[in-house]
Amino acid sequence: MHLANGEYGLFIDGKYVPAEGGATFKVVDPSTGQVAAEVAKGSEKDVDRAVQAARKAFDSGDWSRRSPEERAQVLEAIALKIGEHAEELAFLEVQSSGATLRRVMNADLLSVMELFVRCARLTREISKKEVLDAFPLPGPNQTMVVREPIGVCAAIAPFNFPLILASWKLAPALAMGNTVVLKPATYTPLTAIALGKICQEAGLPDGVLNIVPGPGGSVGEALAGHPDVDKVAFTGSTVVGRRIMQVASGTIKKVTLELGGKSPNIILDDADLDIAVPGSLFAFLLHCGQVCESGTRLFVPRKMQGEIVERMVAQAKQLKIGSAMDLSCDLGPVISKQQMETILSYVEAGKQEGAKLVLGGKRCQPAGLEDGFYVEPTIFTDVNNKMRIAQEEIFGPVLSVIPYDTVEEAVAMANDSMYGLAGGVWSRDHAKALQVAGQIRAGTVWINDWHMLRSDAPFGGYKQSGLGRELGRWGMEAYTELKTINMSMTLERSQRGWYDRMLGLKG
Repeated sequence: MHLANGEYGLFIDGKYVPAEGGATFKVVDPSTGQVAAEVAKGSEKDVDRAVQAARKAFDSGDWSRRSPEERAQVLEAIALKIGEHAEELAFLEVQSSGATLRRVMNADLLSVMELFVRCARLTREISKKEVLDAFPLPGPNQTMVVREPIGVCAAIAPFNFPLILASWKLAPALAMGNTVVLKPATYTPLTAIALGKICQEAGLPDGVLNIVPGPGGSVGEALAGHPDVDKVAFTGSTVVGRRIMQVASGTIKKVTLELGGKSPNIILDDADLDIAVPGSLFAFLLHCGQVCESGTRLFVPRKMQGEIVERMVAQAKQLKIGSAMDLSCDLGPVISKQQMETILSYVEAGKQEGAKLVLGGKRCQPAGLEDGFYVEPTIFTDVNNKMRIAQEEIFGPVLSVIPYDTVEEAVAMANDSMYGLAGGVWSRDHAKALQVAGQIRAGTVWINDWHMLRSDAPFGGYKQSGLGRELGRWGMEAYTELKTINMSMTLERSQRGWYDRMLGLKG
């Protein structure tokens, strides 16, 4: 993982190597604001090296033509190796992303291990040939439908869940026989780089996985436009997703996009507030709101707004903010100084638009961590759904509380957004909750919960929240090409009268 000078290297064709020209960049620990690591900075030339290694590995068939069972066994071995390297991975994830150590150890690592095991199980099922019913015209024929790997896949991962979201792309792509070039976010490349060694230890052949950290504007675009890349899977902002789609269109690449959100969270008048209030805090405060499907627009019955907000403020004030490495802390930092300043600028915009700030809204500087990037949990009331804080993705711990008079009004406002990634409904009446959930235009809707994602269920968005789905068999199939093989059962030329009838050929 480390080169001779101590920096983290690129991982290309089974080896950790420096970037072309020796360029590097620094990774900052958001808890402290201090430099945590130095990483080789990839360039377009490095992308080309990685893609050529992936192409060579794919064309060799050493991985792409292995049986589903053989690939599944390697994926299961990767899951075990992730468990063996759990402490190292947890440290790197927390140090670079600001995710709390409590969450990473109790949720993230287990989620990633389960994903690789799930993909191993699914590839055994999905890879089976499907034989269609025999067809008699124009002569007896048999048809099979098979799934084959696409080829070289570019995986571009975001900063918020570096290990999880890289694995969402890596595990299904590998399971279906593809080779991969992974570009982690420049803020958070460390766990991705570690995956190179882990996958190699588990038996993945050289060149099947390549990792090139570097700027999105150069490395990301070079990957999306590379003629030898067959598919791009991207998670990030809608703005960048549009650009990825444009660049990839030059060679008509397959594209999966998991983009932004401004997810509506609707509390109905019969909801159990002992569950709905902490659940709604969890919906927008997990990872300090740096989650694409965070519930950042809270729709509440007008008559209940006062009680709900009072409860939320009281509970939010009890949360401890501090170093992500501190197991006693509930909230860590946001990813960077730039992101912190962006969040605080949205707070100012909300106040200028007339929203009422009832909690937070300021930078937090815990003792001894004055250089870290911390933002207080922030709640606005008197929010109009047309305000910027209600329409634009802030990617921080900021909640807009929006009152409604009828459920129909709440649903209409919930859907009045360019996004459609997720949503939620809180009610004691499951039938009523299901009816409302069915009207929300979003790819995932929770009832009486939030952030509950399963590796066997599809995840993705409506509208400008994305294209395609990740996870489950739907996500696996996105890494395959469909091929129809038709075989004539007519063995004699004299039985093929359609040649003569169609073209006048004489046998």
